[in-house]
Amino acid sequence: MTSANLTREETAARSAAVSVRRIRVELDLSGAPDAERTGFPTTTTLEFDATTAQTWVDFIGEDVQRVVLNGREVPVRYDGARVLLDSLAPANVAQIHATGAYSRSGEGLHRFVDPVDGQTYLYTQYEPADARRVMACFEQPDMKAEYTFVVHAPAGWEVLSNQRAVAVREHDGVQTVDFAPTAPLSSYITAVAAGPYTRVTGSWARDGQRIDLGVLCRASLAPYLEADEILEVTRQGLDFFTDAFAFPYPWGKYDQIFVPEYNLGAMENPGLVTFTEHYLSRGAATDAQRAARANTILHEMAHMWFGDLVTMRWWDDLWLKESFADYMGAHASAAATRFTDAWVTFANRRKAWAYQQDQLPTTHPIVADITDLEAAKLNFDGITYAKGASVLKQLVAFVGEEAFFEGARRYFAAHAFGNTELDDLLVELEAASGRDVRSWSRAWLETSGVSTLWLETDADGTRTLVQTDPRPHRLRVGLYAREADRLVRRDQLELDISTARTPVSLPDADLVLLNDDDLTYAKIRLDDRSLDTVAASLSSLDDALARGLVWSALWNATRDGELSAARFLAIVRAHGPAESHIGLLTGVTANAAFAMAHYLPDGERTAQQAAWLQMTWEALTAAEPGSDAQLVWARSFAAASAVDDARMEDVRALLAGHGPVGLPIDPDLRWQLITALATTGHLTAEGISAELARDDTASGRTAAIRALASRPDAQVRQEAWHAAWEDDALSNEHLDAVISGFRAGGRRDLVRGFDAEYFARIEPAWRSRSIELARRLVLGLFPSAESLDAVDAWLAEHADAPAALRRLVREQRDHLARDLRVRAAQDRLR
Repeated sequence: MTSANLTREETAARSAAVSVRRIRVELDLSGAPDAERTGFPTTTTLEFDATTAQTWVDFIGEDVQRVVLNGREVPVRYDGARVLLDSLAPANVAQIHATGAYSRSGEGLHRFVDPVDGQTYLYTQYEPADARRVMACFEQPDMKAEYTFVVHAPAGWEVLSNQRAVAVREHDGVQTVDFAPTAPLSSYITAVAAGPYTRVTGSWARDGQRIDLGVLCRASLAPYLEADEILEVTRQGLDFFTDAFAFPYPWGKYDQIFVPEYNLGAMENPGLVTFTEHYLSRGAATDAQRAARANTILHEMAHMWFGDLVTMRWWDDLWLKESFADYMGAHASAAATRFTDAWVTFANRRKAWAYQQDQLPTTHPIVADITDLEAAKLNFDGITYAKGASVLKQLVAFVGEEAFFEGARRYFAAHAFGNTELDDLLVELEAASGRDVRSWSRAWLETSGVSTLWLETDADGTRTLVQTDPRPHRLRVGLYAREADRLVRRDQLELDISTARTPVSLPDADLVLLNDDDLTYAKIRLDDRSLDTVAASLSSLDDALARGLVWSALWNATRDGELSAARFLAIVRAHGPAESHIGLLTGVTANAAFAMAHYLPDGERTAQQAAWLQMTWEALTAAEPGSDAQLVWARSFAAASAVDDARMEDVRALLAGHGPVGLPIDPDLRWQLITALATTGHLTAEGISAELARDDTASGRTAAIRALASRPDAQVRQEAWHAAWEDDALSNEHLDAVISGFRAGGRRDLVRGFDAEYFARIEPAWRSRSIELARRLVLGLFPSAESLDAVDAWLAEHADAPAALRRLVREQRDHLARDLRVRAAQDRLR
């Protein structure tokens, strides 16, 4: 039986008995343009010491042909995931000749053919454990090695890895590229990319150090690369982190490559950072989108230290890199780039992800108990990223910013190129700050759940700050007053609280904003007077961070069934068109659409959707021509038109170029509008094909798949259903498009009949598909049913199903239960 999953215990035993020194990887990618070739030759030479007679090397591929151990050929003992080695000596050299498989799921070595020019592009993606799909390796983060890559590829291609090329030889149309050895690396952050990528070069120099910079993408996307801005943010980040961490950038060069069909936002491979192409807009982009890209660039750059230079020993301490990088992305954006409002979007969007994840039954401490790789894969979640970053912001408030960075500097100096656990960091933070960081860690890193804060006022006027799940918070309370036509802050108090009830003395205020400046991690509630104030005057509050906190409070109260969805939507309609912060506006419009789809009773949904459609159109036509707000409202209008067809003539007018002045109808917006027509039955397959002929690109083909599957026809939805489960040729992005089409328009009448079949299919799919594709199926096709009975029956009958699969189903059950609970509460909330 193939043993693809790896447990914490067995990998700990392996690293205790095996010390890896050097690994040489030779990949023959010269045949990649031939679509008939499903695999590629891969030869790995591993040099390691051992105190055991037997171990295994990880590899998942088409086959293993030869194993040579210490100079002699030995029988191949391979189960599809592990190559067994025995009769080991104290010092060993193992050479494994195998065939890897090209990927279409974004795991391992992904192969993509650009429909624009027919060119083939390759890139790798490994985290947490897909390096073994490309090379034989010890697939665990604490077995670092010096890696040397040798790659054969078609002549004329860009060929990249973590280090610089030191030799290039050509023969018969094939180039062989030898790369310099790396510093010690974990397998999951090694990387290779190859193809006719377009490159833009630059450099960064500081204190005698010079770093070559590269920005790359597919040739057909080169006009949209915005390389100058990307390089500017990169230089700003290198300046900032060099000062902040007092440790020179350690990886020699800095290439950043934007790749197709990517499963993540980005990945921190040292010297070769990979990004999703979604960060390159083929038309209009808001400043919020560029801010998000800058944040991600800086997030990945922080990983060059947090994660790459110093790496967690096992995935329990994944937070040691992800929480810090998430925090640093916002911090460095605000401190070093033009995106000085990064904390506003963080407070409203990233924290919303954390709050949602932390209220699921599967929530976990930031320092998690990760028993195996399947569990690790699912722990790249809102706790590890956004809650961890939020808690680090509270830590900075607790110890002080200088002590925080001094602790980081000591941490890098003490553990460079090594592996660490939680205690290694706490030692340095305590030494730098003199504070009891261990108690702080127990309260914040080793517990789960989110506190909720609100004010209670007794009959005699005594006020008490109440918190659920008590934790120590350092926070500020903002006191705001209506003055003329503005809502302004008149006072601010700083408090330390740690108990369930804390008496507070507060001056009179129209709006009392708990957690003003967003120092801590907690949901906040608005008292009745404050709620009435923001309902009337929210758009008159000038401070964007304060508005973001108010929007967050309103949304959390709506999600928790304490504020009616109708009132939330009324506040959005009243103040959304005046929201000047584009990051906030983008989030608010998304939340409004979600509230209508999930939290309104069936009898109210149609009227609310009609009102929302009308408002988005009015906001679109009233927005400043060419502004980011105009673009946000256009996208919202297109999304609203997919569930209400009352303004189909306006949709057609936009497609014909007769929309508001200044609105760019770029390819992405066109496809949104096309899909709205298709979803509501106003566009045929022929019309979609005509649009594809206009935009026969990778993005266009994906959008056409989505639009075709969106048509409101029972046969169409049935075909989409079967394609999702059964068509193994679908790439990761095409699978997403089919699933999105199947669910389009919220048409339960078209998809309700597949609910029972879903539960019969998920476990076989989990066992037969890669975890990435199986996860998309389990999440994307989960029934938005009218009851929980079928979910509960499956959980009861499948107690022995894989733990990672059960976790996903339990989380989806909780989302559905929340939907039903909040809908049921609406009458009470009127």
